Amino acid sequence: MAVWIVLLRGVNVSGAGKLPMAEFRTMLAGLGLGRVETYIQSGNAVFDSDLTAPELEVLIQGGVAARFGFAPECFVLSAEEIEAALLDHPFAGAEGNRVHVTFLRETPTPDEASLRVLAQPGDGWHIGLRRFTLHTPGGYGVSKLAEKLPRLLSAPMTARNLNTVAALVAMVRARVFSDFA
Repeated sequence: MAVWIVLLRGVNVSGAGKLPMAEFRTMLAGLGLGRVETYIQSGNAVFDSDLTAPELEVLIQGGVAARFGFAPECFVLSAEEIEAALLDHPFAGAEGNRVHVTFLRETPTPDEASLRVLAQPGDGWHIGLRRFTLHTPGGYGVSKLAEKLPRLLSAPMTARNLNTVAALVAMVRARVFSDFA
């Protein structure tokens, strides 16, 4: 059985997309997913399944729609993909809340000139497989580049800061290592 990570977009944000994590865990287990764990209140979970990522995305999105009445974008990542998101970028040593990984359905090809126009001093980005990593030393919430990413990347996406990605990687590693104990 493989270890998977699900990231939902837009849950528990400003009163929209209300998704209690205890009920989300129960729903995921009810869908036949094993050893379900959630992390913080923003729609992150780690679980085991023999299904493929596309099958899991459809299953989980449908489960949330049926139980909670809305269908958020759903990104299912392998253990290798979440680990790569943590390590495959040039921002090692930066504060984890100043680096955000935007997960996408496909590898982005943004217009570099448009990115540079919006970037503030010190901002940087890295394009990886199905992700766009953005370093905003001045803060993500005030970054014009972060604000315009949905238009610039024009694809379904969800973002997590590097602290959250690191916590999810730690959950995956703990699970994998406990399997060998």
